[in-house]
Amino acid sequence: MPKLIKKRSKKAGLPPGTLVHIGEKKAETLKITIMDYDEVHFEEKEIKTIDECFIFKDKPTVTWINIDGLHQVAILERMGECYGLHPLVLEDILNTDQRPKMEDYGDYLYIVLKDLDYDDKSSQIEPEQISLILGPNFVFSFQEREGDTFGTIRDRIRNSKGRIRKMGADYLAYSLLDSIVDNYFIILEKLGEKIEFLEEKLVTQPTPETLQMIHHLKREMIFLRKAVWPLREVINGLERGESSLIKESTRIYLRDVYDHTIQTIDTIETYRDMVSGMLDIYLSSVSNRLNSVMKVLTIIATIFMPLTFLAGVYGMNFKFMPELEWRWGYPFIWLVMVGIGVFMFLYFKKKRWL
Repeated sequence: MPKLIKKRSKKAGLPPGTLVHIGEKKAETLKITIMDYDEVHFEEKEIKTIDECFIFKDKPTVTWINIDGLHQVAILERMGECYGLHPLVLEDILNTDQRPKMEDYGDYLYIVLKDLDYDDKSSQIEPEQISLILGPNFVFSFQEREGDTFGTIRDRIRNSKGRIRKMGADYLAYSLLDSIVDNYFIILEKLGEKIEFLEEKLVTQPTPETLQMIHHLKREMIFLRKAVWPLREVINGLERGESSLIKESTRIYLRDVYDHTIQTIDTIETYRDMVSGMLDIYLSSVSNRLNSVMKVLTIIATIFMPLTFLAGVYGMNFKFMPELEWRWGYPFIWLVMVGIGVFMFLYFKKKRWL
């Protein structure tokens, strides 16, 4: 289960803008890839040093620079110097416990959000912070680890599918946002299956392990809400903002991402209510099982009470008891005891207590 709060002790006492990586090191080596394109031109390559990407700074084409791995602070600092990025932006990129947000710095927009992946082996959500910087003709994306989060976007650029090669950098930023938001629906489908499985188990056979699964789900829903809820403000700010970096033609598509974000938030809230109610269902199921067991034991005890009374009476050590020397006394008392037991059983059946 991902941590809800990461340690920030490394930043204690340091001035604002100090570049310190906060979070887990999820990539062994830093990888930098560049895609430079327009409607007729396309170039893609992986570079070894950050200085190689500076030649694309003044080109009229759209440049997408993706960096996998955030642990090499010097590379981000060099990139910030070349493109005039504010030290607070670089600081936020290195702090992987950021709340999803959007900040307008005039010449560029800084966007941070959470990408979520579901690990089928561990049945856990694997979060990753992704930072985007949108400029007039460039988009920078910073990921904690190497992966195929934006694999479909790269294929569309390579194959010139859709309108992405005909549009500007703002449309590329929209495509990256849309890819991340669409991935949330996959996570919610997985969680929906887990919730349905838990509901069936709660009704049929609740166990202490079921209770642990409920608490685990509650923590996941809290983390999901923390990761997705602020995204509504981010998309709304991009759609309704006054930044000249986002064209009017792109705002229409951002409205669609906003609708998807609202659907995701509604689903998360529904799942939260369902998981919260599961604890009540668990306690009710356990209580019902206990009541059923106690009911059976009470009926058995009630049936045997008169039989125990008769056995106790005839087990007393008195010499002069009238039935002790009677020839048919033993089978008669057995007949009476069996008759009482059968009568009480049929009586409980008639009352539907069994």
